[in-house]
Amino acid sequence: MGAVSSLVDEVLKLNGPAAYATVGGLAFGESALLVGFVLPGETAVLLGGVLASQDRVSLTAVATVAVAGAILGDAVSFAVGRYFGDRILKLRVFRKRTREVQRGLAAVRGHGGLAVFLARFTAFLRAVMPALAGVAGMPYRRFFVFNAAGGLIWAVGLTLLGFAAGASYERIESVAGKASAGVLALVALAALVFFVRRRRLARNPAHDRAA
Repeated sequence: MGAVSSLVDEVLKLNGPAAYATVGGLAFGESALLVGFVLPGETAVLLGGVLASQDRVSLTAVATVAVAGAILGDAVSFAVGRYFGDRILKLRVFRKRTREVQRGLAAVRGHGGLAVFLARFTAFLRAVMPALAGVAGMPYRRFFVFNAAGGLIWAVGLTLLGFAAGASYERIESVAGKASAGVLALVALAALVFFVRRRRLARNPAHDRAA
């Protein structure tokens, strides 16, 4: 928690270009550098929302920077995995968590884009899944679609959570590390409502139009 506290202290001192660079850089670096579980991109994006609530940055601009950093970082990681193939699995970061890596490979081979999308909301997989997708030979176009969707929802959701939380130091620390799961839960709820509504409409379109 000390590292998170230090990050909060430093980022909350920033404004303008320095804030944008920090948020975008950390969102980019956690997957591009394969160290998302030690590089707190999630916390940085949350803090970007906090800075927007203090009028230090534009909410729209900081969310855009976070989205771009997340998507571009994953693209770099995917390219590394595609270029080096199985050789990348010999890196220490992968060897230390062999079981999770093998599960990630199995997920991307079995579920394709859905695995890429869901991995965005889990710290370790967020960092390594793009590379694993490259190793598994997923077509880049398919990877990009699901990766962009996950990056957009993740970054915008976290930025809005930070904006809503405001500048409370304790509140930011308490949600850091859990916020991605919260964003995913909201996405799942929205999807459930959509599909239930769609099924009702398919069963009785005349009734739903009248309602």
